[in-house]
Amino acid sequence: MEQKHALGRRKSAVARVYVVPGTGVTLVGGGTKGQAEAVRLGIARALCEVDKEAYRSTLKAAGFLTRDAREVERKKPGQPGARRRFQFSKR
Repeated sequence: MEQKHALGRRKSAVARVYVVPGTGVTLVGGGTKGQAEAVRLGIARALCEVDKEAYRSTLKAAGFLTRDAREVERKKPGQPGARRRFQFSKR
């Protein structure tokens, strides 16, 4: 079997997935949830490279081939978070 590989990303996590005999997935960055979803996307993309007709329709229907584009919004200056404001006091 020839080696197939794919890339999965989610938030700040990046997973490089190789479909070969053996074990192991290369993961960089992010937390456990982001890494898990990055691996899921990478495996789905790699399976599509192995056999497009067999896997693509099932994986697409389950939503595994869509990259979740949501990212953390940056913190703005002059406030404690991205959207949170400091408490307002009228007097």
